Amino acid sequence: MSRIDVFVAPRPNPALIRAMTSVNRIVMLRGIPGFRDILPFNRLAGLRGVANIRHIDFPDAGLERLNASCGAGKATFITPNHPEFFTDWMIDKEIVSQVSPLAASWATNGVVNGLGRLMQKFWLANNLIAQIPGNSGAAKEHSVAWALKGHGVLLHPEGGVGWHANIVAPLLPGAVEMGLEALKRGRATDPDFKVWIAPVVWKLVFTRNVEAALAKECTYVEKNLKIERQATDTLPQRIHHIYSALLARDEAAWSLSSEEGATYAERQKALVAELSRRLGQGISPDTAVPETTEVLRRARRWQREHTGHAEGQEKVRVLADTIQRLQRVGPWASANPRVTQEEIAEHLKRIRNDYCRSGLRDTMNRLIPQPAGPRCAHIRVPDPLGLHEHAGSADDAVAELHRRMQTTVASTVAELAASGSFIFYPNPFYRH
Repeated sequence: MSRIDVFVAPRPNPALIRAMTSVNRIVMLRGIPGFRDILPFNRLAGLRGVANIRHIDFPDAGLERLNASCGAGKATFITPNHPEFFTDWMIDKEIVSQVSPLAASWATNGVVNGLGRLMQKFWLANNLIAQIPGNSGAAKEHSVAWALKGHGVLLHPEGGVGWHANIVAPLLPGAVEMGLEALKRGRATDPDFKVWIAPVVWKLVFTRNVEAALAKECTYVEKNLKIERQATDTLPQRIHHIYSALLARDEAAWSLSSEEGATYAERQKALVAELSRRLGQGISPDTAVPETTEVLRRARRWQREHTGHAEGQEKVRVLADTIQRLQRVGPWASANPRVTQEEIAEHLKRIRNDYCRSGLRDTMNRLIPQPAGPRCAHIRVPDPLGLHEHAGSADDAVAELHRRMQTTVASTVAELAASGSFIFYPNPFYRH
């Protein structure tokens, strides 16, 4: 087994964590005043702020609510939404620095274990917990034990980044499952022991019009993917055209065609259904094909159980990866007649992450995606979920957590729209 798939318990170094909090606040988020707005310094990410977060809107009421859920004598699992890669940990670290400075944070094993021994030592000292795909038992055990010491444990219940800040994806049950285990252990010695699932949501908004920068990034994507630009298309129409062209390539690759006049959503749905049928038949020919989520789950299990079947592994992997990539543009893309600059930026980052693979520039974009302009992070804290007072099942708790997060995201977006924070365009996905 390679080092990347071996769990090593974090070794938090409080002095390093405090130092990195300051580095994160200045270098990663806000930048250096006096340099971040002046050429050529504002072209240097470290002076401008790598994530280019100029302002953080974190109301005192939310901070107090989160503080009340954290601390000695209770176990707390902090569950932020996951709208953007890299910026996620930077904002999460800023949040926990104010409520639970020694909180442990889950991260992919590729980050914690996959960048060499020196970087592994650094991440473990920063109290990062490596998530090992298909083998998370040790990470969960460590998380429960750490939470029982009164330190928070932060993990993203959505799992991977979807680049859709207005929508909270279906949640994974890990935080609730660990919370229930912590409750059982805590109640063994203290009948009044409390366990909180503390959701946090944040929404990033550009502080100025960034259409020119978005158009420049769109041009890069078109050239990278060899997609011809339609001269009369608006910026949102260019995004729609890129996705339509990529979908057509997938249809051709799998020898399928779409009905004339079908919308993007209809074409995508038909392709996903057919690929799910092929995947289901490939892993279990004599069984009726279930819905796509279940097919993907069975495919992952099939891959674990048939490691010696190289040809079959490749076919299953390619089919499953294609389905998952297609599904990353969800029904939310066509749900509203208008689209914001922030949503256009998300589309571009998703396309670059999923399709652009031409060299170092694309690799760096996947690891440290750069925003089109300065932003404000609006952080909100829904009511925490007390598992010690929850009477329903674990599934009920996950559903309630999702409801609270999505409700707060929606109210935050509505609040910002009412204040004129967004620049809107007609959404070409709405009827096309």
